[in-house]
Amino acid sequence: MFQSATFKLTAGYLAIIVVVSLLFSVVIYSIASREVDSHIGYLQSETLPMTVRLETVREAEVHKAQANLQNALAITNLTIWILGGVGSYYLARHTLRPIEQAHEAQSRFTSDASHELRTPLASMKTEIEVALRDPHISKANMRELLASNLEEVNTLARLSQTLLQLSQLDHQSISHEKLDLVAIARTSAARLDGSGKRIRIEDKKPHHVTANRASVEELFAILLDNALKYSPHDSTVTIAFHKAKHMTGFHIQSGGPGISHGALPHIFNRFFRADTSRTSDSKKGYGLGLSLAKKIVEHHRGTLSATSVPGATTFTVLLPTVSARPAERAQ
Repeated sequence: MFQSATFKLTAGYLAIIVVVSLLFSVVIYSIASREVDSHIGYLQSETLPMTVRLETVREAEVHKAQANLQNALAITNLTIWILGGVGSYYLARHTLRPIEQAHEAQSRFTSDASHELRTPLASMKTEIEVALRDPHISKANMRELLASNLEEVNTLARLSQTLLQLSQLDHQSISHEKLDLVAIARTSAARLDGSGKRIRIEDKKPHHVTANRASVEELFAILLDNALKYSPHDSTVTIAFHKAKHMTGFHIQSGGPGISHGALPHIFNRFFRADTSRTSDSKKGYGLGLSLAKKIVEHHRGTLSATSVPGATTFTVLLPTVSARPAERAQ
């Protein structure tokens, strides 16, 4: 579809170039022909009396000049059309590329979301159909069925909520306030680490940014949950803070097998899951958490990156000390 649109757009651009170049060629040829004819006529009238021979010479010179001019214009136009065609194709590709990428991303997102929604729905449908076929189903089995369906409903609710958050970050502006990242990290660590032994915060002094509180809390929750989920139960997750020019950031480092070199560039893509050897089936998610974290950081005009080697995975976040203006965030 986009290849066809590219050729159509290229043809449109090239048609404009051809029309413009032909119009200029006609004008230039007309003016030059009149100038040549006028100049030769003037020389003839000033130097020699009019004769049939001189008239013949005059016409021959005029025709020769016109032929040379036509050849020059033809070569020039051909060169313009070739270069214009190449330039038009490049411009058409450049114009359509963002639209094509957005269309592909939307199609991929819709396909992945449909797949993720279909799995729990199919499970619920199967369980309900089996229960309906059994006329002697016990109360205990019915409660078990309802509990299983409720778990699937909760899963769908979490997926829908995450998708809604991603959509809102794409289209909404959010309020900003001065926040202490260390305080938010402590709160998130206390909520996620029941034992209080797995998460260690290395810096105690405040590190301030201007950001949206709910979004930053969600950011810490996603990154810490990811670190705890994919690291050994007896390992420590470390949070360290640092400052850069006009930016304040933090590292979250965890142990474990790490992320493969091939998967690392894709971990922030929606619905992407790294190799299954890193986790058991009970720990599998939808592949939306890191995508949401990336979107939160980008919405604050910050950066989120990841590095990984066997035994250590580090996520690095940088947020502006002072937030962008609302008008800038809306762009």
